[in-house]
Amino acid sequence: MRVLAIESSCDESAAAVLDESGGLLAHELYSQIALHRVYGGVVPELASRDHVRKLLPLVERALAAAHTAPQALAGIAYTAGPGLIGALLTGAALARSLAYAWGLPAVGVHHLEGHLLAPLLEPQPPPFPHVALLVSGGHTQLIEVRGIGRYRILGDTRDDAAGEAFDKTAKLLGLPYPGGPELSRLAAQGTSGAFHFPRPMLDRPGLEFSFSGLKTAVLHALRGRELDACTKADVARAVEEAIVETLTVKAERALEQSGFDTLVVSGGVSANLPLRAALANAAARHGARVYYPRIEFCTDNAAMIAVAGLHRLRAGQHQGLAIEARAQWPLESLTPVGAETHS
Repeated sequence: MRVLAIESSCDESAAAVLDESGGLLAHELYSQIALHRVYGGVVPELASRDHVRKLLPLVERALAAAHTAPQALAGIAYTAGPGLIGALLTGAALARSLAYAWGLPAVGVHHLEGHLLAPLLEPQPPPFPHVALLVSGGHTQLIEVRGIGRYRILGDTRDDAAGEAFDKTAKLLGLPYPGGPELSRLAAQGTSGAFHFPRPMLDRPGLEFSFSGLKTAVLHALRGRELDACTKADVARAVEEAIVETLTVKAERALEQSGFDTLVVSGGVSANLPLRAALANAAARHGARVYYPRIEFCTDNAAMIAVAGLHRLRAGQHQGLAIEARAQWPLESLTPVGAETHS
């Protein structure tokens, strides 16, 4: 079974071709960073217009790179939500139109399910069941994953996600968009202990997150200070340490409470190397193993959408002719695929 996948939930346009036996045959991605950098963040209308320009050429390139004609496809998967509604509609409209023209089934994929399943692209995929830490610019969640479509939210963020805390702090420091990776690079030059910021909600039990107060603490710490290069690096280091420690402690708690011995970490912030090191050490203390997608599949991409789409199309799940997109879509509402997997 071979599927074409399209991703357009925010500011990346992407297309991929995945074969059930041959693996990932093609993966094309176009980032809109340069387009949005001048505005300091994503402008939804501009993102949608750029998807319109870029998606079809990316699809053509992916099919050519995979040496795949439309007749060889078993279906098309596309990101149906959650995300920017205009951006989602561009990908959904293209996917549904191509599916209609080529006589293929099409399935709308949940963007977060794509992130959760991205590690299945690796040579050694994680087993089910496991705990997943999904951490990105828009989401910070701990999720019990018992199988594809079998998800239970263990802990969610009450306000800002970890990625937002990175980005907003970067903006306070005058770093360019996208701020998170820039702040992480700067943090490597900072001195540990020069600043100390709160570890939100670690002083109470539970698996919930809150990162809005961290940004406020940074704002107060910077007030009246001269932001020279050394100060910026020290603040960046302290912010990264606060976020990493918070995520690590919560992930440890989730492993303890679930009794699982596998942790999957995905989403854009999962590319952060200090976070990976801290989680590896924490997992080792619990006799657990950590799995990640490779760095290029941590951020938004079509390969992860292809994984989720292939499993759902193979199970006979697909939609009719309607073009469907959802700005919000509860992960726990998804239809399971196959039988529940037990430890």
